[in-house]
Amino acid sequence: MSPPLVQIGRPPRERLPGFLRKPATDFHAVQLLKNDLRRLGLHTVCESARCPNIHECFSQRAATFMILGNLCTRGCAFCSVPKGSPAKQDMRLDPDEPANVARMARAMDLRYVVITSVNRDDLPDGGSAHFAGTVRAVQAALPEARVEVLTPDFCGDHDAVARVLDAGPHVFNHNMETIARLYRAVRPQADYRQSLEVLRFARRHAPGTLTKSGLMVGLGETEREVNKLLEDLRAADVDVVTIGQYLQPTRRNRPVSEHVPPERYERWKQRGLELGFRMVFAGPFVRSSYMADLVNEQARNSCGAGT
Repeated sequence: MSPPLVQIGRPPRERLPGFLRKPATDFHAVQLLKNDLRRLGLHTVCESARCPNIHECFSQRAATFMILGNLCTRGCAFCSVPKGSPAKQDMRLDPDEPANVARMARAMDLRYVVITSVNRDDLPDGGSAHFAGTVRAVQAALPEARVEVLTPDFCGDHDAVARVLDAGPHVFNHNMETIARLYRAVRPQADYRQSLEVLRFARRHAPGTLTKSGLMVGLGETEREVNKLLEDLRAADVDVVTIGQYLQPTRRNRPVSEHVPPERYERWKQRGLELGFRMVFAGPFVRSSYMADLVNEQARNSCGAGT
C-alpha cells in the first residue's frame, strides 16, 4: 500500500464562493493601459492593491491614480502596496508626477478623476503639497472634469488636509478601512479617532465638498460593530460610505475571516440610509473608488446635494 501523500509548502487558498468569483477577461485592455501608464512613470492603486475589478475598469479606460510614488511607509495588514523605508530606499518625489497624471487623465478623456496616494510619513507635510499640485494640474488640463481625492490621514495634521482641500476637489475621501477594535491588528500605524477627525475637519473646512469614507468587511468584525462605525461616520457628517468584501491580496497579508453573504450588505445599506447618508454603496466587489463617478452622481442628486 502506498504511503499517504504529504503536502509540501503552503496550503492552497480557500476556494471562493460563487458570488465572489469575477473572471479576468480583458487582458489586452489591461496591458494597453498599463503600458500607457508606465511610459509616464505612473502608478495605480488598481494594480498595486490587486483590485478584483481591474479588468472591468481598465477595459473602460478607468483607473485610480496613485501618487507620491509606489512605496508606502506603513505596513497595514490588508494591503499589498509595496512598503518602503526612506532610510533604505530612494523615495524622492517625482516633480513631473502631477503634470503626468494630468496628461494621462486627458489622454484617457476622463470626466471623473480619482487620485489617491501611498502614505508618506517621511515627508514633513505628508506629501500634501504634491497632492494639491496634482489636483490643480488635473483641473487645468480637464476643467470640466470632477476630481475625487482619497487621502491618507497625514498623521492627523489638519493643515495638510486643508492644503489638499484648498486645491478644490469635488469629493474628499478618507477610508476608515475597519472597525475600531481591529485597528491595532489591521492598521497599526493609524488611529480610529484620528481618521474620524480628519473627516470631521474636512466637512468643517470645506462644507461644500462631498465627504466619503470606505470600509472592508470579512476581517473579523461583527455586524453590530459595522453599525457602530456607520453611526460614527454620520456623527462626523460624512455623506457617502462604501462597504466591500476584504480579499487577501497575497499570502503575506491578513487572512480572510469571513466571506460576507450579499444579504448582509443590504442590511448595512438600509441602516446607512436610515442614519442619513446620501449614498451607501455596498456589495462584495465594492471598493472605495469603484464606479466612483456614478456613486458621486447619485449622492449629488439625493437630498438636493449641490456638489
